[in-house]
Formats: sequence, C-alpha cells, structure tokens
Amino acid sequence: MTHIFVSGVGKAYKIYQRKVHRLIEWMVPGTKAKHTLKWILKDISFEINEGEAVGIIGINGAGKSTLLKLITGTAKPTSGSIDIAGRVAAMLELGMGFHADFTGRQNVFMSGQLLGLSIEQINTLMPEIESFAEIGDYIDQPVRVYSSGMQVRLAFSVATAIRPDILIIDEALSVGDAYFQHKSFERIREFRRRGTTLLLVSHDKQAIQSICDRAILLNKGEIAMEGEPESVMDYYNALLADKEKKSIKLSSNDGKLATLSGTGEAAISDIKLLNAEGASIETLHVGQSVTLKISVIVNETIDELVVGYAIKDRLGQPVFGTNTYHMKKVLNNVLAGRKVEYEFTFDANLGIGSYSLAVALHSSDSHVARNYEWRDLALVFTVVNSGKQSFIGVAWIPPQLEIKGEQ
Repeated sequence: MTHIFVSGVGKAYKIYQRKVHRLIEWMVPGTKAKHTLKWILKDISFEINEGEAVGIIGINGAGKSTLLKLITGTAKPTSGSIDIAGRVAAMLELGMGFHADFTGRQNVFMSGQLLGLSIEQINTLMPEIESFAEIGDYIDQPVRVYSSGMQVRLAFSVATAIRPDILIIDEALSVGDAYFQHKSFERIREFRRRGTTLLLVSHDKQAIQSICDRAILLNKGEIAMEGEPESVMDYYNALLADKEKKSIKLSSNDGKLATLSGTGEAAISDIKLLNAEGASIETLHVGQSVTLKISVIVNETIDELVVGYAIKDRLGQPVFGTNTYHMKKVLNNVLAGRKVEYEFTFDANLGIGSYSLAVALHSSDSHVARNYEWRDLALVFTVVNSGKQSFIGVAWIPPQLEIKGEQ
C-alpha cells in the first residue's frame, strides 16, 4: 500500500561563530558544544495515503524544499521519522542529477538508473522520452548548452517515463514555457486518474486548488494549517498580504506538438487564431475580437461532421467550449475529399494568463459517439491586459455600477 508517513520531523543546522569551533568539536570528543541550532522545520507530522494529492504551500523560506529533501532521502531529519512505501519519482531542483558535460541522452541513462530502471527499460522508453521532451537534436548535445526550460523538459520526461507510485514535484515546472506546462500538468492529471500519489510544492494557487485533495501550509518551519485547498489558500493569501506582486509574463510556446486521437475519417489540416485584420496571433488583449480558423479535410465519406473547440486555462481546466452541434450548424453526408473551413469569431473576454485550445472533429453532440480527431494543445496563447481596469479571475465581465443613497 503506497503511503507517506511523516511523524514529528524536525531539521536543524549547526551554526558556528568561528570556523575553529567546528574543528574543536571534531577533534575533542565530549567537549562542550560550540554551536547553536537553527531549526528549519519543527515537529512536522502528516500522512498521505494511496491515490491522494497533497499540496504544500508557503512563502519563501518556510521550509518547503527542505521538507521534500527529507522525504526523498537526499537529507536526513534531525528528529522524527519518515516512512515511505512505493516507487518514488521526484523533481526537486532544475536538472537535479544531470551532469553538465554529458549529453542529454547520457543523462537520461544515468537518471533512469537512479530511478531504478534497467538499461533495457531505458532503451525501450527512450523514444517516448525524446518525444515528450521535444528538444530535438539537443538530446545528443551537452546539458551545459541547454536552456532552463530544456532541462525541465528532459528531467520531467525521465521522471515520468513510467508511472510512479508516488510523484513529488517542487517548483521546477514553473520555469518551463507555457506549452510544456500545459503538457506536463496533463500528464500529472492522467497519473492521478490511474492512482499515483502526488505531493506538489507550488506557489501556484490554481494548481493547488485544481489538482490537490488537501493542502498543507508551512510558515516559519511549522504547519500553520492543513485542510481543504480553498480554505488553506484563503489563509495563505492573508499571510501574503502586501508581499504579493502581480506581473505579466509572456512565454514562447516552442514546439507546438498536439496530442492526437481519432479514426482519421476527417482531419484538421490547419488551426489559426486571427485578429480583426486576419493576421495570425499568439498574444491578445482582454476583450479583443478574434477568429479561430479551423481547416478540415474529409478523408472518408461520413454521415455527420461536428467541429468543436474548448478553451482551457494553464492547468487544463475548461473555461469555455462549444461545437457546431450546439450551434445547429451540423454538416450531413459529407463526401470524401471535401475541404471545409470553420471560422469561430468571438470576443476574448478572458483574464490575463496562458490558455490552450483543444479542437475536436466528431459526430453527434460530443466525441464519445464517434471521434474523427481530437487534438489537445492545438494552440497555446497568452492574454494580456493593456487597456482594461484591473480585475481578477479568468473572465472579463465588466459591470455597470450605480450607487444610490443620500449624503
């Protein structure tokens, strides 16, 4: 039975006023302690059972990364005990375990063996690792020439090449580009559906609330609160107070490889997001009028063709979706060889952030009946706010305000 049991764990580091004091302690057994203890963690206790997803949050310096190092065995606790059952895959630091002078492929073999995989297993998994990482020819280049995003791609691909019993992730994914964040979170969700136990450390409020069953808030090395993610996040926001700084970060989504499924009776030949002038765009403004253009080619004669799309936030949560069935624009008896272009025009009343588009070709009201092609991450785009009043959330719904009453 997979589990993580943390009982009364504390971690302290010795602080010496002078270097010679450390030497005296080593050389003279039984001498009076020449150090003081700085406690990073104090009396941490919690349990994570099989299939649970738990998020750990807290401001910088709260002890989150130290706790993960203790759980994964890269550091030893000063007090208390930790019991783990199950195969663990962990991403604690960017490129952790990678040798800068070795190629990506060589590091895959080293990291894979550290995870308990055999050479034969790694050879079998290598094509899938390369495909998921999407770093191309860089796989045979030294890691020292990699960008931080490329290191994350390869490290995550190796750590998740085989579904682990326990997956532990620190903030490493936050440095990846928007496209790979969408892709990696989708893999995490798939592991969750298949029973993987998840321990996630993140400052991302939406990630904690959308993925985790419980959240643990660390503050000054102690557990300040544990419970439902929403209530824990509310308390965390109160602790942050003035410390939170809002900013807009634009990430290029290199390698727009979509996940495909379906019969192939109809296929998507092109997808574009266009502005009012008809130019293709990847960054748009809150409320901007845009057109989603989907080009379809019919490979075999089909009775019914429905085209739909869904806008998802960075974590894969649906924001809005529709299809031509619900819009009463279904095409019937579509002959093989026919090419059709669909243009969905709408105002992007979305909050600032990164979004993806999933596109589907199917019959009936959903792809469950007959799926010709389903493409996740068909497009990744970023919404910025350059002219609207400040607001929060994933939707731009400006109200009309009237204030009544006498002075």
